[in-house]
Amino acid sequence: MKKKILLTLTICLVTIGMASAQVIPSFSFGAKGGLNFSSFPSNGRYDNSNKAGYLAGVWARVGGLGLNFQPELYLTSKNIDVKDDLGNVNKAKFTSVDLPLLVGTKIGAFGFGGRFYGGPVLSFAVNKDQNYSAAAGNAVKLNYKDANYGIQVGAGVDIKDFSVDLRYEGGLNKIGYGSPEYSHTRVSVFSLSLAYKIFSL
Repeated sequence: MKKKILLTLTICLVTIGMASAQVIPSFSFGAKGGLNFSSFPSNGRYDNSNKAGYLAGVWARVGGLGLNFQPELYLTSKNIDVKDDLGNVNKAKFTSVDLPLLVGTKIGAFGFGGRFYGGPVLSFAVNKDQNYSAAAGNAVKLNYKDANYGIQVGAGVDIKDFSVDLRYEGGLNKIGYGSPEYSHTRVSVFSLSLAYKIFSL
């Protein structure tokens, strides 16, 4: 009898916790940082290898009725090596301010749980550094635009005030480089970040 009562109380508490986490409006603000891996698809002439970059910034989350809106603002560095069949290499590093506008939902209660989200991201280039290992006239130049657009999807795990996020970003606009027949492709970015909730209401 006691076991049934304890089990019933436990189920009730978990249900109440999940319902309150999903229905009651809330606001959170925090900081985040992590690593990303950017890549272009390779082709017959260009061997494009992905390199590690970084991201660091802030996020906010407004939630209620089972959904949340999470805008973010962070500085990110995307690094890519492009090597042609003649051995010319361009080591490109693009620094940008990124603004993801994500919509998602959360499962779990009492500070533990998982999140799933997706939405558009706007990326504004602040530095486009390209270093050539061969003569500049022979190396492949990437025409990285000042404003780029993409879609992010991902999932995260919340443990009290900390969150770990794994995310994929697919570029919507194309980047030009090399000969006309190879000149347009889209950037893909995988990122892994750690976020900390500074305060919540």
